[in-house]
Amino acid sequence: MFIQTESTPNPATLKFLPGQTVLEAGTADFPSAATAEKSPLAARIFAVDGVSGVFFGTDFVTVTKADAVQWDHIKPALLGAIMEHFQSGQPVMESGDQPASGHAEHTGEDGEIVGQIKELLDTRVRPAVAQDGGDITFHGFDRGVVYLHMQGACAGCPSSTLTLKMGIENLLRHYIPEVTEVRPVAV
Repeated sequence: MFIQTESTPNPATLKFLPGQTVLEAGTADFPSAATAEKSPLAARIFAVDGVSGVFFGTDFVTVTKADAVQWDHIKPALLGAIMEHFQSGQPVMESGDQPASGHAEHTGEDGEIVGQIKELLDTRVRPAVAQDGGDITFHGFDRGVVYLHMQGACAGCPSSTLTLKMGIENLLRHYIPEVTEVRPVAV
């Protein structure tokens, strides 16, 4: 098994490509070791000293490290942990714990607008962000303001504000005139 790595725009995250499916659908975010109990793979990665976050996409694993740790020191252990997991035959997620689409549900009079927002996020934004080892999901819409949740490499990325304001906000405002602003939200 050969695992490739790619840097991301966030210097605290590294994208690992195991060359096989990680999740059949959706994404899974583990912002702390305490949240990793539903995933044998995430738990194994958090066992490496210095790991502060784990994120799964369909064909990648994004790992976030603590500021005090250098990639050179933990990358070999992470490669070993990921390889051991896939060779063990254990599932990535415990049975019954399937990742969701990531988008928050929305009910109300803005249903049509929210549907358009989610469609643009799914077709234009999320595939591009996944290339960088992250995900951006819909969190809410209120009086013209779209609230988005940033995960994986996008959470804490120095360029995330620029991505939100110049990229996503401009895209949504272009296609959906009711959108006036995009803001990140911490979940």
